[in-house]
Amino acid sequence: MSGEPVLSVTGLSKSFKMVKAVRDVSFDIPRGKTFGLVGESGSGKSTTARLVLRLVEPTAGTIRFRGQDLSSLSAGALRRERRHMQMIFQDPFGSLNPRMSIRETLTEPQLVHGLGTPEERLKTAERLLSEISLPRTALDRYAHEFSGGQRQRIAIARALATNPELIVADEPVSALDVSVQAQVLNLMRDLQDRHGTTMLFISHDLRVVQFMCEEIAVMYLGEIVEQGPRERIYGAPSHPYTQALISSVPGRGNGQRTRLKGEIPSAHAIPSGCAFRTRCPYAFDRCITETPAMRDLGGGQKAACHLLDKADAA
Repeated sequence: MSGEPVLSVTGLSKSFKMVKAVRDVSFDIPRGKTFGLVGESGSGKSTTARLVLRLVEPTAGTIRFRGQDLSSLSAGALRRERRHMQMIFQDPFGSLNPRMSIRETLTEPQLVHGLGTPEERLKTAERLLSEISLPRTALDRYAHEFSGGQRQRIAIARALATNPELIVADEPVSALDVSVQAQVLNLMRDLQDRHGTTMLFISHDLRVVQFMCEEIAVMYLGEIVEQGPRERIYGAPSHPYTQALISSVPGRGNGQRTRLKGEIPSAHAIPSGCAFRTRCPYAFDRCITETPAMRDLGGGQKAACHLLDKADAA
């Protein structure tokens, strides 16, 4: 990794009264790369995304974007910085204003941030439509006139309208038909290459994360339990939770599946010791009382599991 990362998150935590939604999360994203957060519903992925953009205020931790600590910025400075941070939401049917034409949808972000003249903003909108393979005539139409996949393309174009350095994509294809997902993912990769954008990509679907991301962090009950390069995470997963997620993907696991017990616990009542122990098929006494520390496994991979100590002892 060369140079300062575009985004550096350290010790990020968020509590809502008695709920610990995110716990001591840390990661870096180099310029132009895609970092994936993956895990089941309730693992804290979307809350982390909103914390990164300061749509939700963190309880603890630091978020450095382009070398600046976002928590130290005034409201005005943060508003100006938001031009460089944009988000793609999960639901293409709810994220576009039905009362705005596509022309207004694509020019409004530029107008809000004081970018360009009306003519320049329109040219940018026309260029973005071309990049997402929609005709110029789409400018005068409304969101309800487009399919789900087309709406998400428009949402992606809107996110790119201010030429941001960072895009946070929160489950951007999970609401789309499987037949459309691949088209949208390929478009996102092409646009990222074209614009040089850095991306935080969030999904519960490991196949999607494997396709999009160079580095992956696996989240469980608000904390990262394993992290590393895509090839290491998929080729040699070390945490039982990661192993279970990967073995559930069709065509993976050689027919041998690591099965989890029960459902993910509520963040209101996180188990003592290792939070994963109530579902882990390999849990033993130490897991009840002691929280496992994150261990460096080499090759950029790290994981938090007491089984790693057992393997060393063996």
